[in-house]
Amino acid sequence: MDAFYASVEIRDAPELRGRPVVVGGSSSGRGVVCAASYEARKFGVHSAMPARQAIKRCPNAVFLKPRMSHYAVESRKIREIFQRYTSLVEPLSLDEAFLDVSGSERLFGDGVTIAKAIKQSIRDELNLPCSAGVAPNKFLAKVASDLEKPDGLTVVPADAVDDFLEPLSVSRVWGVGPKTEARLRPLGIDTVGQLRSLTKSQLDHAFGANGNHFWRLARGLDSRPVVPDRVAKSISHETTFSHDVDDADALRAWLRELTDQVGRRLRRHEIVGRTVKLKIRYDDFRTLSRSCTMQKPESSSEALWREVAPMLDRLLTESQQAVRLLGMGIGQLSQPGKVQQQLFDGEESGRQRELDKTLDSIHERLGTSAVKRASSVEHGIRFRSGPMIDPKDQS
Repeated sequence: MDAFYASVEIRDAPELRGRPVVVGGSSSGRGVVCAASYEARKFGVHSAMPARQAIKRCPNAVFLKPRMSHYAVESRKIREIFQRYTSLVEPLSLDEAFLDVSGSERLFGDGVTIAKAIKQSIRDELNLPCSAGVAPNKFLAKVASDLEKPDGLTVVPADAVDDFLEPLSVSRVWGVGPKTEARLRPLGIDTVGQLRSLTKSQLDHAFGANGNHFWRLARGLDSRPVVPDRVAKSISHETTFSHDVDDADALRAWLRELTDQVGRRLRRHEIVGRTVKLKIRYDDFRTLSRSCTMQKPESSSEALWREVAPMLDRLLTESQQAVRLLGMGIGQLSQPGKVQQQLFDGEESGRQRELDKTLDSIHERLGTSAVKRASSVEHGIRFRSGPMIDPKDQS
């Protein structure tokens, strides 16, 4: 999808069309950019940029709070369109996926025909722009999809891979970031074609285990299959405060809300987790993480809270600094049926599961504001941040 979050916001508020739109952060300079419209990108604004830097580059930008649950709904609609053409859909995030259409060509035509049909369906039904890359493998398709944004369609025929890759910047190769580029530049390597001139042994000597990876991708070789319905290794929620918070009770209330959100997502997807994680960023941008592993995997909000609350208490005792960001997550995810039940997993656990089930049902029907904890009401907490599944943490 092209600038997905920003495109959704512009579609829903047409008066924003043509204006630089930034989703995430705020006009006061707090937070981080989640997405930027192409009008904002002309000023150098991009995702993951601190909002204060985005304001300097584009003072007239319109800043909007993310609506992650809304984007997730739109993402599901897009996924439904994909499923009309193939069941082999591997999502990378809410706004990106690989599709293997090799088994669909007799029904719908070749890959180019299918890509055009999908783009048109997304435009007609959802009024959103997207770009597609059609190629023999995942690496080439991904590179192709990024070349002609927005609303692009780039095709890499199997017999034209060399011609496609050779003139591209070496930064297009997965794993070649600024540091690797800096190491390649003294060798006279600026393009993928020049990278191909290096032998395996030269690359192995220079980059160790990554040498073979670079050698293969420079030749367009990628044998990984499209794997549908990938399961994340971790699920987390975090929030960046509009003002630094130094009230311990307020921070505990926020953490409780974050924990409830993570628990609801676990139960919605019928999975459990074992490693509880806490993330805290102080007003000087120092960031600390803590984690602990439970005796058995859980999805109960109460069980998660029993583990994460003491970690926060210890950090607040160790430091009296105000807090800028607070996050909570769960790792080591698995299906409940694969977990050995505990001998005394009895009445109390059963009551907690029933309570979670009841609250989840209310939230599903009436929204997360329908029932809130007293601590959240006391501190005026309205949950603003969206769910995050880190693409780096997926398997």
